[in-house]
Amino acid sequence: MKRTKPFGYYPGCSGMGTSVEYDRSTRAVAAVLGIQLQDIEDWSCCGSTPAHTIDHGLSTALTARNFVQAEKQGLMDVLTPCPSCLKNLKSALHHMQSPVIGPKATKLLGGDTVNEEHTAKSVLQIIHEEVDRDILVNKVRRPLAGIKVVPYYGCLMSRPKPLMQFGDEEYPMAMDDLLAAAGAEVIPFPLKTDCCGASMGIPLNEAVTRLSGRIIDLAVSLGADVIAAACPLCQMNLDLRQSQVEKAAKKKYNIPVMYYTQLLGLAFNLPEKDLGLDKLVVSPQPVLDKLAAARDAAKKAKAEDAA
Repeated sequence: MKRTKPFGYYPGCSGMGTSVEYDRSTRAVAAVLGIQLQDIEDWSCCGSTPAHTIDHGLSTALTARNFVQAEKQGLMDVLTPCPSCLKNLKSALHHMQSPVIGPKATKLLGGDTVNEEHTAKSVLQIIHEEVDRDILVNKVRRPLAGIKVVPYYGCLMSRPKPLMQFGDEEYPMAMDDLLAAAGAEVIPFPLKTDCCGASMGIPLNEAVTRLSGRIIDLAVSLGADVIAAACPLCQMNLDLRQSQVEKAAKKKYNIPVMYYTQLLGLAFNLPEKDLGLDKLVVSPQPVLDKLAAARDAAKKAKAEDAA
């Protein structure tokens, strides 16, 4: 990409724990595409889902502190792979300008303020909007030919539109476009922004099982080999809880749920250890086998044509 300045990188708490494979594959793919990520030093939790329900001022301060830390390093543009973190980062920028919430958050920050020039975007948005398609295609070493992918965005990546400012609220296409450019057969998916149950897995497990089950069931019904995710919580509900969905539905799905960065990493022929494939609960091996079979078939056809 043309940009020469690094982005401030905010991995989020999930990226350091339950979705370490998302963080790992994000860094690997960004490096291939020339996206410079510089970790924000001493970053802190954005407050996740519950903070804003307790206190808007505290929630804003928790998140805004990361912009203060970023500015100390000369980083004005912040990227995160996590939609929930992104929503909180964008909300903090908005609330810091509020005459009601802003002063309270500033007081909690010890007087530190947030420069209005700061921006927050998702890694997905930067790859889609600022990396030329030709550059991405030229980085593909092993096309994703041979697999059918259902892109699942979740309910936060593009909502609410005035805040997130990325893609169509009901039918975003960024992942579709990137995975198609990498050679995959992308299946149109009408539930791509439906909620998976989010963080209700413990208090409302039955609801999460039902909501995630709709998504998994339709993906399998459409013939998908893999569900591509861009949200740590969505990926967890569809992957880790898939056995619960199967038990409730009395069906066996066994469909891998991979981050789009892992799929792009495979297309770029990056080492599996850099993509964290071993962290997935539902084995991605069927996907890897189909990709290998498609490559073998292509080689055989090429050899026959040359004979």
